[in-house]
Amino acid sequence: MAQFDVYPNPNPASRTSVPFVVDVQSGLIDALPTRLVLPLSRIGSRNTRLPVNLCPLVEIDGEPLTLMPQLAAAIDKRLLRKPVLSLTHRAHDISAALDAVISGV
Repeated sequence: MAQFDVYPNPNPASRTSVPFVVDVQSGLIDALPTRLVLPLSRIGSRNTRLPVNLCPLVEIDGEPLTLMPQLAAAIDKRLLRKPVLSLTHRAHDISAALDAVISGV
């Protein structure tokens, strides 16, 4: 598993509004049975009231999705099967969004 990999949402109940999750956990703690993930949501993707530094837009297959770091969750890593892409090129934006949740900056 790699940090910033994107996976299909393993929860069927929320998959319509949150089709993907991003693994943000450092590889330094791969031994844990869980991974910290952030949802990529269809809800809010067109809401201009969300601060861009908190909820950056990410495009996957031409669809704009909103990163929702305030909804971070730990999930069983066995539920994350095959990544669909990597957002390593957006690592700075994702890290800044997490910082905004933690420090308000």
